[in-house]
Amino acid sequence: DLSRYLELIHCFSLRQSVHPAREMAMNQPLLGGATTTGMFGPVGLVIQAAITAAFWNAKLDLSGANDTDKSSVYNYYVGVALMMFVGFGYLMTFLKAYGIGAVGLTMFITCLGVEFAVLIESYMGKGALEIDFLSLLNGNFAVAAVLISFGGLIGKISPMQITVLTLVELLCYCANKVFFLKQYAASPVIADCGGTIIIHVFGAYFGLCACKVLGPPKDDKLNASSYTSDIFSLVGTVFLWLFWPSFVAGALPSGPGQTTALINTVLALLASSVATFALTPIIENGKLTTVPIQNATLAGGVSIGATANLVGPFGALVIGGCAGLLSTVGFVKSPFFGDCDTCGISNLHGMPGIFGGLVSIAVPFMYHGTGLVPAHQAIGLAGTLVVACVTGTCTGFILKAVGTPEDAFTDETFWAECDDKGIAKQ
Repeated sequence: DLSRYLELIHCFSLRQSVHPAREMAMNQPLLGGATTTGMFGPVGLVIQAAITAAFWNAKLDLSGANDTDKSSVYNYYVGVALMMFVGFGYLMTFLKAYGIGAVGLTMFITCLGVEFAVLIESYMGKGALEIDFLSLLNGNFAVAAVLISFGGLIGKISPMQITVLTLVELLCYCANKVFFLKQYAASPVIADCGGTIIIHVFGAYFGLCACKVLGPPKDDKLNASSYTSDIFSLVGTVFLWLFWPSFVAGALPSGPGQTTALINTVLALLASSVATFALTPIIENGKLTTVPIQNATLAGGVSIGATANLVGPFGALVIGGCAGLLSTVGFVKSPFFGDCDTCGISNLHGMPGIFGGLVSIAVPFMYHGTGLVPAHQAIGLAGTLVVACVTGTCTGFILKAVGTPEDAFTDETFWAECDDKGIAKQ
């Protein structure tokens, strides 16, 4: 009958009904992605791990290594100079009211620093002022240490303080490189073709100790980025990424060692970039954030420097991937120096630099014929840390005596026609 038929239809419709929460879940994409990155992070890490594993038996073809552009010292110099002027300069433009200062003062530090470093490193290392393109390349390496330190201090010190920082730090850097690490001796204390210990560890902890002495600024309301400033900062990231192999391998003699370093640096950067993109949304509630992408993607280049010419492709990917993960966690969690480190140099140069130094201690036990002496690498790493911390602390007191500007993170203090009042309201 009709009533029985309607009752059956009603029962059937009840069975077909779905709880609202379940219905919403059913309408979501299988791997997420409607409002978050979903499974992007875990999938990215799995893919990177699989690719790294596939490189286990990879070997480098060095048959044409001796033909690698034998006149390339100038080309490497140009690449490294671009890293200083454009890479570092634009990476630091993330501060929404300090873009002109970031690029302009980076240019000043580089120009003053290269000529001063060429002068003092030549006399310290060679006993005479004999200049070639390798001298200019080493001058840029020295300036990189100062720019790393500047990353922690940026926006908080005046042009006069920047001048003092450049001159004092270069004296300390060159003394550590020449007299303690003996890089101009027939048998240097450590091997570090890419400056993991010599440049990154020294520059990071010199700057961080100076930051601690100066302390946080009175007003940090402009210590923030904007959508536009983050885009410009990513331009700096891309320039640093592209030319980092020149930074690591530029000073090596042409041949198999240099070719190995170039290839391994690219592999390490690839791994750290994928690891950063994958891990960031996992620990940032399903979203990509700009700070790790701007910085931690480069961590592989920092860590591979000490062993770039010694490890194989698999080792380069492992080192780069681990450095990217370490740096990403550092930028998201800010475990060290977060109160005074403007650019996060502890997370990009400090921790990955120490990690790379520790890798150089372990490499002789995993690769034969590297020429590395574990004890020497350990002494070089520990000693450089001590020298950087002591000299950086002393320099911090000198900078404090010179005088710190009242207003921080604003171009308006030292640049004409830079009105950031509108920016401050953003």
